[in-house]
Amino acid sequence: MLSMTMIKTVHVAIYPTWADWEPAHLTSRANNRAWQREPGAFRVCTVADSLEPVVSMGGMRVLPDLTFADLSPQDSAMLVLPGADVWDVDPSDSVTGPALCAAREFLSAGVPVAAICGATAGLARAGLLDDRDHTSSALEYLLHAGGAYAGSARYVQEAVVTDRGLITAGPTHPVEFARAALDLLGVFPPQVLDAWYRLFGQHDPTAFAALAAAPA
Repeated sequence: MLSMTMIKTVHVAIYPTWADWEPAHLTSRANNRAWQREPGAFRVCTVADSLEPVVSMGGMRVLPDLTFADLSPQDSAMLVLPGADVWDVDPSDSVTGPALCAAREFLSAGVPVAAICGATAGLARAGLLDDRDHTSSALEYLLHAGGAYAGSARYVQEAVVTDRGLITAGPTHPVEFARAALDLLGVFPPQVLDAWYRLFGQHDPTAFAALAAAPA
């Protein structure tokens, strides 16, 4: 049995209207023993501005595990930033500001950050995409996000982009987003991750046998 000190935690930031489906492929695999390189080595925790329940875009009420004030990069394997309506309706980032501060701290400490959909706009406004290759819904989306974004020369028109510990993806690619994060975390052996993506991302039924044969 793994000791608590060996368990790596993936922290998922939550804020009002967070898109509950966008990190679901990532969290369901990182929090599941099956197929993992080290079964039980990962767990998922939610982090918010307070410990009050947070309602997702899908109407789920989630009780956060901890607050951003108690979050430290040294205690985390990755910070995940889902999309949310608040990224767009509040360009001042008054609601999502703690998540952006955490993202800056994580990247400075060399701990990965994975952002999808509207969260990429928040990172753009904060200037955190200026020196890394990145993607989003579209370049125009980031250009109209406001703030300090000056990274258009580093924009890449791909489903998902990973550069120096920062993963970015658009809203239509949650499976590719999960694959990049699972790869960076080392949750699955390479052949299992390949089979997982072929099944869930490419709808290849022959990949099921590879997953079924993987040790639990």
